[in-house]
Amino acid sequence: MKLLVVGAGTMGRWFAGTVAAKRTADTELAFADADPDAATAAADAIDGRTIPLDSDEHFDAVCLAVPISAVEERIAAHATQADRAIFDITGVMTDPVTAMAEHAPDRERVSFHPLFAPENSPGTVAVVADAPGPVTDEIRAALAAENDLFETTPDEHDEAMATVQARTHAAVLAYALAAEDVREEFHTPISGPLDTLADQILSGSPDVYSEIQTAFDGAEAVADAAARIANADDEEFERLYREARDAHAGGSDDEPSDDPAGGREGKR
Repeated sequence: MKLLVVGAGTMGRWFAGTVAAKRTADTELAFADADPDAATAAADAIDGRTIPLDSDEHFDAVCLAVPISAVEERIAAHATQADRAIFDITGVMTDPVTAMAEHAPDRERVSFHPLFAPENSPGTVAVVADAPGPVTDEIRAALAAENDLFETTPDEHDEAMATVQARTHAAVLAYALAAEDVREEFHTPISGPLDTLADQILSGSPDVYSEIQTAFDGAEAVADAAARIANADDEEFERLYREARDAHAGGSDDEPSDDPAGGREGKR
């Protein structure tokens, strides 16, 4: 199989490395990127090759590993290079699935979303198999060798990402901006892991997190919730606490713990 990976960023390199580890003798991998040096470095790491971003060379399959904001444009630009299959690993699904159906209606089409940063692999991969076939099945098998794959729909996926990515990142970044430095000994079973999450997010690329916020629009909901908490009196705070508990735990009738560092909250 001849496979072109468009995008030599961290996710494109991770994907190509995962496929390369399972490739057969007839598998050929190539990179194309707006930064030729990045493409060369990525290709050298997997014994592949590079092609210009505007090349019209054909491949069995084309993988789009580009920023969310560029995926529709890149699908339109590279769909004609895919003789058998086209798929993406961008992190959003509704728009890529629609664009691939428009520009490659007679080819295999799948959208993958690894729900982790490459440095944290292996992990879970969401899959929308819009038009699967033998080529995308081979790619799927390579990913499934070390990762857990599950099927979803574009709408279900993108709705979930508004919570698990956009709102989560906004909440953790807000904590990082609001928190003051304290000695390690002061951290509780809640604040310690939250501080670690902040470190993890802040070690990444701001461009990636900005793209997620733009795509899924989660910060406003977090800001609104924080404002409701900040402006609540005792009675309203208790109501909000119970509202959050019901939403998060399915309406448990258990009384909350009085211990802010442990008890029911500390076990979450």
